This record gives sequence, structure tokens and C-alpha cells, in this order.
Amino acid sequence: MIKGVGPVLEKALNASGVFHFDQVAVWKKADAVWFDENVKGANGRVVRDEWVKQAKILAKGGTTEFASKVKKGGVY
Repeated sequence: MIKGVGPVLEKALNASGVFHFDQVAVWKKADAVWFDENVKGANGRVVRDEWVKQAKILAKGGTTEFASKVKKGGVY
């Protein structure tokens, strides 16, 4: 549901103890940069794709353009 989080990064998030949008929604810039720099495959996606911004919307029950595409199927 978050742009840039495919199956590989979802597993990396889960391995880091992250399972819910509200967990990403409270990340500070330093948290996002740490994940980008330390998790194989992240390669700057957290900051570039604005995961925290997307997670804040999704955690409140909202939707994003990408989340709408996921709900329609065919993504990942």
C-alpha cells in the first residue's frame, strides 16, 4: 500500500519489527535515512517515495493514489 514497499522491503520492515502504517508514520527523518542506508534494497526509497507521508495518510484510514492502484490489483 506504500509506494516503494514491495515484497522484499516488506520482509525487511517485518524483520525490523515494523508491521503497521502507524509505526512508519511516526518515523523521524533520521529513522528514514537509517533504513535507507542500512537495509539492503532500500536504496533511498524511504525518503524518495515519502513513506512517512504515505503512512500517515494510510494510518488515519485515508488512501493515496498508489494505495488505490494496489486495491485494484496488478501491483506487485
